[in-house]
Amino acid sequence: MPKAALKLLDDIDRDTVDFQENYDGSAKEPLVLPAKFPNLLVNGAGGIAVGMATNIPPHNLGELIDACVALIGNPALSIDDLIAIVPGPDFPTGGIINGAQEIASAYKSGRGRLSIRARATIEEIDGRNGRQAIVVTELPYQVNKARLIERIADLVREKLLDGIAQDGLRDESDKDGMRIVVELKRGEVAEIVLNNLYAQTPMETVFGINMVALQDGQPRLLGLRELLEAFLRHRREVVTRRTVYELRKARERAHVLEGLAVALANIDAIIALIKASPSPAEARAGLMGRDWRPGEVAAMLERAGATVTRPDGLADEFGLNPRGYRLSEVQAQAILDMRLHRLTGLEQDKIVAEYRELLARALDLSEILAQPARLTAVVRAELEEIRTAYGDGRRTEISRDHLNLSTEDLIEPQDVVVTLSHAGYAKAQPVSDYQAQRRGGRGKSATAVRDEDFIEKFFIAHTHDTLLCFSNRGKVYWLRVFELPQAGRGSRGKPIVNLLPLEDGEKINALLPVKQFDEQHFVFMATSLGTVKKTPLAAFSRPRTSGIIAVDLNDDDRLVGVALTDGTCEILLCTSGGKAIRFHEEEVRPMGRDAAGVRGVRLGTDQRLIALIALGEGHILTASEYGYGKLTPLEEFPAHSRGGQGVIALQTTERNGNTVAALQVAPAHELMLVSSTGTLVRTPVSDISIVGRNTQGVRLIRLAESERLTGIERVEGLENGESEEPGDGAAADGAVAGEGDSPTGVAE
Repeated sequence: MPKAALKLLDDIDRDTVDFQENYDGSAKEPLVLPAKFPNLLVNGAGGIAVGMATNIPPHNLGELIDACVALIGNPALSIDDLIAIVPGPDFPTGGIINGAQEIASAYKSGRGRLSIRARATIEEIDGRNGRQAIVVTELPYQVNKARLIERIADLVREKLLDGIAQDGLRDESDKDGMRIVVELKRGEVAEIVLNNLYAQTPMETVFGINMVALQDGQPRLLGLRELLEAFLRHRREVVTRRTVYELRKARERAHVLEGLAVALANIDAIIALIKASPSPAEARAGLMGRDWRPGEVAAMLERAGATVTRPDGLADEFGLNPRGYRLSEVQAQAILDMRLHRLTGLEQDKIVAEYRELLARALDLSEILAQPARLTAVVRAELEEIRTAYGDGRRTEISRDHLNLSTEDLIEPQDVVVTLSHAGYAKAQPVSDYQAQRRGGRGKSATAVRDEDFIEKFFIAHTHDTLLCFSNRGKVYWLRVFELPQAGRGSRGKPIVNLLPLEDGEKINALLPVKQFDEQHFVFMATSLGTVKKTPLAAFSRPRTSGIIAVDLNDDDRLVGVALTDGTCEILLCTSGGKAIRFHEEEVRPMGRDAAGVRGVRLGTDQRLIALIALGEGHILTASEYGYGKLTPLEEFPAHSRGGQGVIALQTTERNGNTVAALQVAPAHELMLVSSTGTLVRTPVSDISIVGRNTQGVRLIRLAESERLTGIERVEGLENGESEEPGDGAAADGAVAGEGDSPTGVAE
């Protein structure tokens, strides 16, 4: 066994613990070990008995001894003070304990659950291509490395774990330590793959703490303080029994040396008595039958005490008395057994010196038994000796905050195209599925739609965003973007009624992606009847499964636009009749969630509000139902007070049809245009002409005879891909002049 393990057996031969017969009575075995350190906590324990079980994690030796020493110095030490010294278990395999709150609970009650994670780092393996690898150097306690690697390989093979390169899993462990390398595919987000490894493999496990131990023969659930106190009581008992044993042995040896010293003081008379005796028995009886001159023994016993060397059970007639010194049977036999060389002067000095040393040792041992402070000092000194000899640094790191792996942690952060059809089918798909095309291209299908269904809402959002879903009944629901079904272009998606608790006849009319809720922003809403409303964003920060009231709507009204504002924005409202009104947000005061709002624009006959724009920098893009549109400088839209009819934004002619979309864009942006049949075109804003307000615009998307443009969304920060189809009608499209514009009317 290693030297530290031998310390569990120290002094076992000194009557420190009780013994019992083994299973067949052929030998004796100790009931407990003397144990110079709290092995139950240092090495841990686990087992199942009849009606009970225990599972105690291993701890750091140095920390436990520090806690014991502190408890010796202050028995009233609180459990929180002990936890400050012993912050948590210390597993031999290292790893990371996820959360300290669970540790404190387990140490106080004796029962708890710890989450243990492998230690993993992310390394660059090919900086030029951006390839990375996850390197695992420590595993949770009791996790088998070979089985872990096999589990990861199975998940990759079954396509339950994405992002790991082919043949990218290998074991590079050697004599210097463990090293598992997981190579990732190019472009993969290493943090997401690592979180999935934690969630789906034993790289994160739960250790159930159940600190049940036998105390006084009875099983008990003990906390950290109770276990340390029980160990200290055990050590005090062991040291006491060892001291009693050593004192007994010291007295027995001193008694023998005392007799030899008396014999040396009377050596001539003793030799004469032995020579004259006919047998050893008569010589022993002669030695015991008279009083002898004590010599130096009398002075030493006077200083140490007459009883310090008396063995247990020795009769009162033996030892020092007023007449001299009476030898006991043990002393007489030792004199008879003494060799002649012990009579030399040097050997006589050794006997006296050893006797003097044993007197001091016996006196010291007696004080340890008589003074509890001395006993405590011995216990403390031995604990500190163990710490100095075998203490080492902590291996397991403790993360103070419990890092729960939510679904969000397992989802790769990326921008996705979110689509919602008129029939209520929703889905999300990566923006990279669409390549940029020239203006006028035929596009590719964004989703599969059935007859009489078409794409009604679509926008770009981040997978970790929260969607505020506003319904036609003025309620708002919460939905995380990653909760939307991930589907390809040919899929319809999933009915949103299966994702949200919508009532009969209720339909989602507006969606607003939100990254975080704060007090500085507002939700600005506009309805189809021209009503606007501003509500603090914080009013929507507490999700409810059943939804909450966002705006009080009339039966024939619906939400057409929602925007996040900071209270200082300018607002532009666009109508289906090609009109637009610009006013300052401050004209609309903040209202509660259940307010109806105020008038934003006065609508003409059979007109509806179709767009809400919180203005920034850039041009205003307007588009008509037949696929025509244009860019107009923002300066051409004069500011008015809210509630007016506005000015012309796009000519609504027979060629154009009604206005269906309006938004603000910059030349660096790209657009996504969607039609009633589900066709989606991605095109750069720079391909669209900039013309005045009172014009008809150019062709944005080529539509079939019965097809209509239903919406446009701005795409920010995306790189252009290769053109999939050239826009064969792009060169022929122009801007048709309307009333009040340039006589030429053409502005390509």
